Amino acid sequence: MKIDIYSDIVCPWCYLGQARMRTALAGFDGAVEAAWRPFQLDPSAPVRDGGLADEWLREKFGGADKVASAHAQMRALAAAEGLPYEPGRTRRVNSIPAHRVVWLAGGTGEPGLQDAVVSRLFRAHHAEGLDVSEEETLAALAAEAGLPGERVREMFASNEGMPEIGASLEEARVLGISGVPFFLFEGQWAVSGAQSAEVLSAALEEVAGKLG
Repeated sequence: MKIDIYSDIVCPWCYLGQARMRTALAGFDGAVEAAWRPFQLDPSAPVRDGGLADEWLREKFGGADKVASAHAQMRALAAAEGLPYEPGRTRRVNSIPAHRVVWLAGGTGEPGLQDAVVSRLFRAHHAEGLDVSEEETLAALAAEAGLPGERVREMFASNEGMPEIGASLEEARVLGISGVPFFLFEGQWAVSGAQSAEVLSAALEEVAGKLG
């Protein structure tokens, strides 16, 4: 079974969605090929570090109280999945460089590598306050996940991955995806949002049944 997972590294719900999908897959008796696809929640974010995300979030969502409430809700949900979460440390950054690294990991063909890179980048952004738009930071994080840092630096020295990222973002637009995470099964059936592991498990079983 093929699953395309549209997500954004800077999206806390996607961070949660990865953990829940992992739980669902652990209980699924079938072969799954999952691929991470790019989406941008904030395409206008600066190419380099734009400062603490909270400053921008307060302006966008109407004040500190609303942002604090949203953080408290997400902190509880993340804790339930065993995920570290420190939203007050999060930087506002453009996610295209991180998407390029994820794309590079997916192209290696090494099982589990892309998921490991995504996991490391999620943690770096949502728990550690690292700048996941900075190339040297991304090279170091990728190396921790098993993707050679030098290969990441080679990619950043060229335009490698940019046409593919652009094409994937356009595919998401054509599909009508307006929020992430978005799980697309076999290019036909979809589950939108960071649904529970139980909902994702049911989707896996339902699609497996359709495929026979």
